[in-house]
Amino acid sequence: WIWGGFSVDNATLTRFFTLHFLTPFIIAGFSLIHLLFLHETGSNNPTGLNSNSDKIPFHPYFSYKDLLGMNLLTMGLLTLTLFL
Repeated sequence: WIWGGFSVDNATLTRFFTLHFLTPFIIAGFSLIHLLFLHETGSNNPTGLNSNSDKIPFHPYFSYKDLLGMNLLTMGLLTLTLFL
């Protein structure tokens, strides 16, 4: 089905391009689902101790921290690109 015929042709290239284009979006979707489940339930605790006391909520703290880091890196990249 992927090969599309006896030789590599337009159908083969179209199918591989579609697969190549969609794979990162599928991986990103699975990563977001994984993060959602990880932050809903938490990760494994092999010691058996209660670790709820030192947890920080994900959204207000880490979301803003990640946005700040992304903005700083974007400003640095734009500075390098536009002014140097």
